Amino acid sequence: MGTFRRNDQVIVIAGDDRGKSGRLLKVFRDKDRVIVERVNFVKRHTRARSAGQQGGVIEREAPMHVSNVMHLCAKCQMGVRITVKKTAEGKRERFCKRCGELIPRVL
Repeated sequence: MGTFRRNDQVIVIAGDDRGKSGRLLKVFRDKDRVIVERVNFVKRHTRARSAGQQGGVIEREAPMHVSNVMHLCAKCQMGVRITVKKTAEGKRERFCKRCGELIPRVL
């Protein structure tokens, strides 16, 4: 669970949205859940709370379990496991286990 970070590219490997890919919007470490951009949409029916606010149906992404996603390697173009290794400078970096490509840290 500790290898997923916000803005990582992932691919969904299980569920109704299998095969879709997107960027991680939020990671809930305590609940082992993630929110993936444009994946796992749910409809939320809202009531108008004040005179200026309009009620209706809002679609938004819902959290999904972390076991249903894998990192998407830019080089392999598929879901991969990752490993953490030390670089020559002594920094810990994440690498694709399949091809060895560095998974960049995107802020």
